[in-house]
Amino acid sequence: SVSTNVVDRSESMSVMRRKIADHMTLSRRTSAHVHTVFDVNFSRIEHIRNQHKSKYEKAGNKLTYLSFIAKAVIDAVSKVPIVNASLDKDKIIYKHDVNLGIAVAIDDGLIVPVIKKSQELTFRELTEAIADVAERARTHHLKPEDVSGGSLTITNPGASGSIFGLPIINQPQLAILCVGTAEKRPVVIDNTVVAQTQSYLTLGFDHRVIDGAVADQFMAVVKRTIEQFDDRQV
Repeated sequence: SVSTNVVDRSESMSVMRRKIADHMTLSRRTSAHVHTVFDVNFSRIEHIRNQHKSKYEKAGNKLTYLSFIAKAVIDAVSKVPIVNASLDKDKIIYKHDVNLGIAVAIDDGLIVPVIKKSQELTFRELTEAIADVAERARTHHLKPEDVSGGSLTITNPGASGSIFGLPIINQPQLAILCVGTAEKRPVVIDNTVVAQTQSYLTLGFDHRVIDGAVADQFMAVVKRTIEQFDDRQV
């Protein structure tokens, strides 16, 4: 019985890895992958998080940088909507809703549960939704509808210490944001070198549809929103 379970688990992992490999290979063949990297100051986010994390913990929630990043991405879509679109043959499909995919590492590989209509959520609701889909992903309690219909994806290898990455687009989406680890680094402010909490955010985008200038415009909005985050939302 034990031996059978081990074999079944091994087969399950093999099937999932194969599906991931096929999907990633298809994406590489389909999209013209280009990446742009922005160095973002997280000092304000760090300050806001430290002020509010105990309040969230008392309510049973963990306040992480990912909530702030997700909110900045959602807000930026309203200003640069092409990043949230998809391509159907030669037709660009603009999406009204930001169905935000959150890549979650699990034992079997990587799965991307989707937070539907994320633009309608408050910051607290978004924080709860991220924690919910991540927990259900890790405990294998996702439903098929939880992993379909995504329009834009965030992947967070920085949680494991990665400085930055060059992610592969999750088809049929046009963009994916990769979050590097947030760490203290020396930066120059007013001609003085000081330690600031910084993170590299990388946008992988499909150059068939999104030009570099447009991708940079989107990332500039994300960067500005994070660095000037309105703490009244928290």
